[in-house]
Amino acid sequence: MSSLPSQLTERVQALTGIDPEMRPATKPQFGHFQSNVALRLAKTEGKPPREVAAAIVEQLQVDDLCEPLEIAGPGFINFRIKADVLAATASELLGDEHDGVVQAGEPQRVVIDYSAPNAAKQMHVGHLRSTIIGDCFNRVLSAQGHTVIAQNHIGDWGRQFGMLVEQTLDEGLDPAELDLAGAERLYMRANAHLKSDEAFADRSRERVVKLQAGDPETLAIWEKLIEISKAGFERTYERMNVLLKPADYAGESMYNAMLPKVCDDLEARGIAKVDDGALVVFVDGYEAPAIMRNRQGGYGYDVTDVAALRYRVGELDADRLVYVVGSEQTHHFNLIFGVCRKAGYLPEQVRAQHVGYGMVLGTDGKKFSTREGTAVHLDDLLDEADQHAAPNIALAAIKYADLSSGLQKDYTFDAERMTATTGDTGPYLQYAHARISQIMRKAEAEQVEVPQAITVLEEPAEQQLALLLSRFGEVVAEVGESLQPHKLCGYLYELAGAYSSFYEQCPVMKSEGEVRASRLALCQATRKVLAKGLYLLGIDAPERM
Repeated sequence: MSSLPSQLTERVQALTGIDPEMRPATKPQFGHFQSNVALRLAKTEGKPPREVAAAIVEQLQVDDLCEPLEIAGPGFINFRIKADVLAATASELLGDEHDGVVQAGEPQRVVIDYSAPNAAKQMHVGHLRSTIIGDCFNRVLSAQGHTVIAQNHIGDWGRQFGMLVEQTLDEGLDPAELDLAGAERLYMRANAHLKSDEAFADRSRERVVKLQAGDPETLAIWEKLIEISKAGFERTYERMNVLLKPADYAGESMYNAMLPKVCDDLEARGIAKVDDGALVVFVDGYEAPAIMRNRQGGYGYDVTDVAALRYRVGELDADRLVYVVGSEQTHHFNLIFGVCRKAGYLPEQVRAQHVGYGMVLGTDGKKFSTREGTAVHLDDLLDEADQHAAPNIALAAIKYADLSSGLQKDYTFDAERMTATTGDTGPYLQYAHARISQIMRKAEAEQVEVPQAITVLEEPAEQQLALLLSRFGEVVAEVGESLQPHKLCGYLYELAGAYSSFYEQCPVMKSEGEVRASRLALCQATRKVLAKGLYLLGIDAPERM
């Protein structure tokens, strides 16, 4: 459903030719919205602003939506939405099977690359943001009717597995007996061994060659290490209430067989060329090339990401690609997109986006880490939040803190502040939902039926709440397009605040007749939007708190 300000904007723009920059009115006596369009047009037309405003008011056809328009001050135009229009618009939510989320006119196949932990290592704070942000995009785009294909690009291949397998054999370990924490300790021992023992380092390099060649003993140990890793990841994903499933794993290893073919194709078509012994692709605007194959004949991240993109477009039939990876990888992905455009692997009609994000900081303003300077394990961070609130409340706090500021910004992990039920926090939104649920339970206990229509909106607080409800679909659509979840967070916080004002100024159960019925319906619509909005953020909407 198109929001009321959007409808007004379209009509004013069609008449005047410019964006009216519709703004919420600063005071109730000025209506619901104001526009300075006449003041801006007056400059170009060389006429008094109030004269221009009067001409606009005379010609503008909005009497189906608004009370008679008013001109204020030097030439502002005030718009007051009719109460019955507000009521009807907000009532649409009550019967909408999509809970107010506007369905995409042309649904797409969207591949989202997110989370991507490394095998044989526990997930750490660096994976927190990718997982939460990617999960939000998955939920929003799916709710709009798009087909979302999650790709968890785990680090399950490469040189580190040479030393891991070799260390396993040296110690006579059965890797099946390890858990993920045990696999990480094995990794640390192997890494220390590699640095201190040149013979072990040589054997580890030879072991990588055996792994790549499909040596049965090496592959068997590798497979066990991957199974252990995935089991550990699954426990954390379940705890985080994210949508990622085992079927979504698409590790680096799945592209191995594709790498030589990609190199051969690029070289045969003259897109890649040998430079100083390496096969590279130069892209306009980039000083250094993308390396498809190094001087030793090995393959790295560049060609793996090219192969992955080619697979996602060619085999998964993606219309849109979204990579949720830290901001430090912006240059890398832009280069990869450039290579793939040049090679024809990424047609112009397919949209590719890298969504970078900032770091998680400690309360000291520095990168969140242990005393030893290593990354904090994700489960330890979740444990810390759980000390301040119930798990579903703590998780709401973490997710909302992550999503509510611009993604590019760093944010401070302060468990005590984040779990507060007041202020701009996830638990505050949960509390708003629980408070509405309490009213609905009371209505049910008193056998008061909640109608499927809002009919009376006489108070300014009622009208403001209904106005905000009409904007929900538009906000979700904007997040799906811009991939900026803080806009949804800001909207939900504003909605919770508007509901709080309504609750204080407009008695619900103590009112009577049609007024009570209408206010209950307004509560129900607000609860529906809050629940859906929280779901899109990956946050639980509790009935009680």
